[in-house]
Amino acid sequence: MKLHWQILIAILFAVIFGFFTPNDSWLYDIYEFVGKLFLNALKMVIVPLIMASIIASMAGINQGQGLGGLGLKTLVYYTCTSLVAILIGLVLVNITQPGIIDGQSAGAQLNLHTNPTEVDGVLAKVEGRDASDIVGIFIRMIPTNIVAAAGQGQMLGLIFFSLLFGFFMAKVPEKSAKVMLRFWQGVADTMVLITLFIMKFAPIGVFALIAKTVSSTGFAAFEPMLVFFFTVLGALLIHALVVLPIMLMIVARVNPQLHIKAMSPAVLMAFSTASSSATLPLTMECVQERAGVSRKTASFVLPLGATVNMDGTALYECVAAMFIAQAYGLELTFATQFTIVLIALLTSIGVAGIPAASLVAISVILGAIGLPLEAIGLLLITDRILDMVRTSVNVFSDSCGTVMIARSEGESRVLTQDRMA
Repeated sequence: MKLHWQILIAILFAVIFGFFTPNDSWLYDIYEFVGKLFLNALKMVIVPLIMASIIASMAGINQGQGLGGLGLKTLVYYTCTSLVAILIGLVLVNITQPGIIDGQSAGAQLNLHTNPTEVDGVLAKVEGRDASDIVGIFIRMIPTNIVAAAGQGQMLGLIFFSLLFGFFMAKVPEKSAKVMLRFWQGVADTMVLITLFIMKFAPIGVFALIAKTVSSTGFAAFEPMLVFFFTVLGALLIHALVVLPIMLMIVARVNPQLHIKAMSPAVLMAFSTASSSATLPLTMECVQERAGVSRKTASFVLPLGATVNMDGTALYECVAAMFIAQAYGLELTFATQFTIVLIALLTSIGVAGIPAASLVAISVILGAIGLPLEAIGLLLITDRILDMVRTSVNVFSDSCGTVMIARSEGESRVLTQDRMA
């Protein structure tokens, strides 16, 4: 049975088992233990895989004098798709207006407070954050200690160093350059083999992760915020199932159905783990082996996308900030909405490098438009499930961009019928 079917079956069984498992039982502890083991195994390969892939890819691209065009195309794609995603969310949230009930601001009626300790924990992570934290994103791009950056998971700094190393590795004398290139290519190949070994246990890991989530949250938690939940979900689905497939047809001239089929294991893994970085090894494997993109392109575009291309996250930040603003009765002028769009775009670029991820980015937006950070407590009810969905959109967008860029670079074997047969 193919991997994506194994993962899908694991998700279905996990929902059933998780629903009937109390979160204080020994089964819940087993789910948590197995899920953590699987996530740790995935995270273990991230740093060496990213470094080796980017360095080897960068050196190869630089030798072929193709860096400028590839880099520019990648930057343009990531910026445009994130902006489109934000605008989709903005339009939908203005139509549904989840923060307004019967024509009145829903702040008093909602009164949605989750566990005070949980809210306090989130607020402690985001306390003191404001729009100036955007500057910190660029500061983290140049780490003072690359080893510490790798240990702390500061992927922006790691990627920046790897890009520099790969670029200048191609500038040293040819004899030394060839030795280093063979070394880093060997490391990349080895990490791929380790990743494939770990992925054999993916159905078990996915079962444990989903069962734990369903056991702890159930389904009733979503009832008070159905409009907000389905607004975000609808906007994410429009972006993933309408906008991106149209771009694949027009820009890359490929069949979107073939791409969805090729990327299904990675998308399901992203949904299960809610982590673009943890899914990266499988994303790279699907894009190269199932979609037919060259290693040169995939190794450059995907690691960068896992950190800076956050379509789903940017969309969620925008809708969440608008929802809270509506609930508090804030007058949503064009200037206010433009501010939300701009900050959502900027913070989504470096959100993976900020503690508390998108919730911190949302706190930056709330601070910029004058709303209290306590409103973040409203989002905790549905955040986990929506995090899983928006991560899937992030990963799918990364893969779509890789296919479009590969086709623009003249790669003719991408998503061909004979390959997908």
